[in-house]
Amino acid sequence: MGDPVLEGLTDTLVNGTMADRRDAVRRLAGRGEDAIQPLLALLRQPVGNDARWYAAVALVKIGPAVIGPLIEAVAGDDETDFRRYVAAALGHLGDPAVAPLIEAMRDADPKMRGFLAQALCRIGGPAIPAVRSMLGSDDPVVRECATLTLWQMGEEGIASLLSSV
Repeated sequence: MGDPVLEGLTDTLVNGTMADRRDAVRRLAGRGEDAIQPLLALLRQPVGNDARWYAAVALVKIGPAVIGPLIEAVAGDDETDFRRYVAAALGHLGDPAVAPLIEAMRDADPKMRGFLAQALCRIGGPAIPAVRSMLGSDDPVVRECATLTLWQMGEEGIASLLSSV
């Protein structure tokens, strides 16, 4: 049996009022690493987008400790909406997530690479140097991923891409 407090808090993300959900996010984030797996479990459930959004926010508020578990989770689950929310959370974690995302991209399946690229695009400017360094890889797939990711980053990424040519 799981932790009844965590179960109650994740249930609040699904069924609570807006104020209750916000409080649950704060309390889940305060539980730290203990809340990661219950939040991931909630993201996997066919609940509404609001509940999934609040779960992703709680994961972000936990901080960099979620990066490894989120990357493992996205690698182990190919459900599109789940991957979309995990990628959004990773992207909101910012600079600390860049190196793990780059590393995960090297060995990922093509669909997973797309979600990892989305996270890097959400991070934006701070991720550009690391993505640009992938252009020098011996692996043509890694180079292609870097090119596409920089392109998806918009003006700043495209400028970086063109300056490397």
